[in-house]
Amino acid sequence: MSVTPEIKTIASKKIVGLHITTSSANNTTPAMWRQFMPRRKEITNTISDELISMQVFDTSIPFADFDANTPFTNWAAVEVNSFNDVPLGMETHTIQGGKYAVYMHKGDLKKYFETRQYIMFTWLPQNGYQLDDREYFEILDERYKNGHPESEEEVWIPIK
Repeated sequence: MSVTPEIKTIASKKIVGLHITTSSANNTTPAMWRQFMPRRKEITNTISDELISMQVFDTSIPFADFDANTPFTNWAAVEVNSFNDVPLGMETHTIQGGKYAVYMHKGDLKKYFETRQYIMFTWLPQNGYQLDDREYFEILDERYKNGHPESEEEVWIPIK
């Protein structure tokens, strides 16, 4: 595998959006995004046009023990400069700052999971890093083309 992440340290990020509890086996994420996308312009204090897809995992379960039925929280959101004027029915969250392994994913969902597994279970240990108990997220900009083989997204994996 030829993907080498860049190590970045960031401050916390405020986000506003929608979230659901889902699993890989019963993934309702596309329905959440279909709800969010028509409403995203209701959020008036955004920092950019980028979208954030974020996952929050139960830290009491070792990541190696996750399977397709393990529930997690998934978000469709945008970054904001404050939590003022949150649209009705949307929620807020603060992504914890810290160190992340960041890489650009290009391609379909199957390749996404293969690359993410490689980064988390091969590249990180070989380079002296461990997964951290913080949010995982992707930044989706104009290069993201949902399901297209040329789609690109920036993947952020929390590390320590």
